[in-house]
Parts: sequence; structure tokens; C-alpha cells
Amino acid sequence: MNDDRFDEQAGGNGRTGQKSLNRRGFLKFGVAAGVAGLLPATAWAKPNRAVESAREIAFYNTHTGEKLKLVYSMEGAYIPEALSEINYVLRDHYSDAVGEMDARVLDLLYELKLKLRTREPFHIISAYRSPETNARLAERSGGVAKRSLHMHGMAIDVRVPGRDLAQVRKAAMALQGGGVGYYRGPNFVHLDTGRVRYW
Repeated sequence: MNDDRFDEQAGGNGRTGQKSLNRRGFLKFGVAAGVAGLLPATAWAKPNRAVESAREIAFYNTHTGEKLKLVYSMEGAYIPEALSEINYVLRDHYSDAVGEMDARVLDLLYELKLKLRTREPFHIISAYRSPETNARLAERSGGVAKRSLHMHGMAIDVRVPGRDLAQVRKAAMALQGGGVGYYRGPNFVHLDTGRVRYW
């Protein structure tokens, strides 16, 4: 059950600007990524500007078994190659259609990771959905929005290993980054970059 009944129609993909890295930036990226790997868990988990210069995120797709851990942003610039890898792992698992995830979703997850002080990968229940898949799911369940933000790459449903679902919800709500849905039965929290709202 991958519902998001309170989603609203997106007015565009909401993607923030992506900047390519030049050779110098790429070298900085390598150094920062290496340093981030050497930091103790407590330093890694705190919202520290030096650590945030290299934003790392990890995923486990519960449907395909695929895992991904990488730095997706360096000094405020999104890394196109990393975003492409993320888009693939977060694809529509019903049809294998690959969509573009709104980079703000990744930033929300990154901030959520820091708030929860976790190094565990986000377990992905649903991310991008093709319009065809969404229409099929909406026909079968009244809980799936016909104009779901999942179709625009602006929504994601996750679990966080080692963290209670209510704790994940509370932390996500505190971020004030968009919509947060709490689904105790199917055991996931929905996050999106639409307007701030809770259910």
C-alpha cells in the first residue's frame, strides 16, 4: 500500500538548479568524501557545516534489493552523475520507468538523517511513480492520490532501520519541508516537497 491521499498536484517539477563540478571541484569532492568517511559517528551525525559540504545519502530499495550509498552534493552543488544513480534506484519498481527525483527530497532525507542521528540507509517503499502506475494504484486503492507528487519525483515513502516510525514522523514534521504522512499499518512515513501539511 503506497498511498498519499493528501498529495496535491505539482506545479512543475520543483527541481532546484544543478551545478556541474569542474576538475578542481571534483578533487575537492574526493578529499571531502574521504575525510567524511574518517569522522566519528557523533561528528558525522551532527549538522556541522564542514561535514555538510559533502552530503552523503544511502538507500535500500525494498522491492529490488538494490543498495546505494554516495555523495550527491558537494559544497552546495548537486552532482549530476550521483543524481542519475539515485534516480535509477528510486525508479518505479512496477514498470522500471526512471523519473527525475526533486533534489529537495534528497535534501529533506539528508536533514532527516542528521536529526535522527542515524547512519542506516533509508528503506524505500515508494519513490518515483509513472503516471500509468499511479493510475493503476489509484484504481485499486482510495488511498492513492490521482495527482500524486510521486509522479513528479517530489515524494518518497521510507522506513529507517533502528528508529520507531513515530520517531521518524516527529523528526520529519520538525523539518517543515513539505508534507508528512504517517502510515502505521504498512509501516512507512511519506515525505514530499509540496506544501507543509500532516496526516
